[in-house]
Amino acid sequence: MNLSEILKQRRSYYAIGSDLPVPESQVVKKIEEYTELVPDAFNMKSSRVVLALGKKQDLLWDAIYDAFGGKVKHEKLDGFKAGAGTVLFFYDTDTVTGMQKQFPGYADNFPLWALQASGMLQFTVWSGLRELGIGATVQHYNPVIDEAVAKLFGVPKSWKLISQMPFGNILEEPEPKDPEDISKRVIVSR
Repeated sequence: MNLSEILKQRRSYYAIGSDLPVPESQVVKKIEEYTELVPDAFNMKSSRVVLALGKKQDLLWDAIYDAFGGKVKHEKLDGFKAGAGTVLFFYDTDTVTGMQKQFPGYADNFPLWALQASGMLQFTVWSGLRELGIGATVQHYNPVIDEAVAKLFGVPKSWKLISQMPFGNILEEPEPKDPEDISKRVIVSR
């Protein structure tokens, strides 16, 4: 598949299961590869990833449900919990602070650049999972879940949670998207 085809197939998949179409080890290897290859400003390597699989996948979504005290629909969270795993995306604030001290003229930009790098990594992982025949979606239950996630995975306090990406085999295709008038968002000037 070419990049355009992969991007057309990368959608938000909410109906996912735990039977992956590829070995779990292949998913782990790809996520490690993407984390290494996605660029980061000044090569600061600020992105961090936790991959919740097996029992940790279940514990994660139980902890998310508990963190919201039942204020999020249990069916929605159960759908994510039913997946094969969840990728948790972070950036390391200590790395960002170190770069701010090293390059004070750019200090205000490093947090933004860390978010940009995280966004690129999220999109790369999302598209890469789809290329493997896996469906995923990006969720943002942070900061409500930050404490529970840190406790469950033992991540350093310097890691800032950005998003959660539950993934699994595709049980149901999303509805087709209507094409947009892209000229409202892309201006060509010569």
